[in-house]
Amino acid sequence: MQRRMFAIAASGLVASLAAGCSARPSLADTASAADPASDAPEPGRTTMALADAPASYAEALQRWRSPAEVNAFIGARFEYDLQRAMQLSETQRSRSGRMPIHEPAAFFAQPRGVCVDLSRFAVETLRAVDPASRPVYVMIEFNPVAIRGNTLRRHWVASFQRDGQTWFFADSKRPGHIAGPYADTQTFMTEYAKYRRREIVAFKEMDGYERKLRSASARKEREAETVP
Repeated sequence: MQRRMFAIAASGLVASLAAGCSARPSLADTASAADPASDAPEPGRTTMALADAPASYAEALQRWRSPAEVNAFIGARFEYDLQRAMQLSETQRSRSGRMPIHEPAAFFAQPRGVCVDLSRFAVETLRAVDPASRPVYVMIEFNPVAIRGNTLRRHWVASFQRDGQTWFFADSKRPGHIAGPYADTQTFMTEYAKYRRREIVAFKEMDGYERKLRSASARKEREAETVP
């Protein structure tokens, strides 16, 4: 039974996606459980071993064929790294510069990190195993919060397409959860803000997680060049 756990979880999600899942629970129904000051899963969640999971990332790329399989791995194995979240905060980045985001193969071997590590794993893996789902990064900008003296405002998830509708997953707050379907991203954001109990001031769907950081850096360089 344990050996079949991963396959059952993935196949069940595949069936639900194929059926369209037109009815979904409102995110607002669980808003009271969401800690607005943290991107980590709520207390009480535990990870579990998956006896039927691929032994390596290379094997996963050969075996996985859908968002459901990627999501099942995330739901079972992801661990949130609060210390890394502090190191990647805007406060620490301004002091020590950028830190590398975990590569998917490294993340598979040790699935511990923060929201952007998780979204990179989901997007790049899904692009390899199911490019027709058109996965992208979704950058969410909240009103900033301060944790241990560090400012955090950005949060990352991933999205993919099915039958002209959009689904969202790879959320460090709810690892293993797929939200959807949504006709547009704005509808998801409205519900997600209620669930997180935080105001979303902006969001952007992106092909990569680095583009905004690079453009901001280039802008600062241009501004510095014009200072007399």
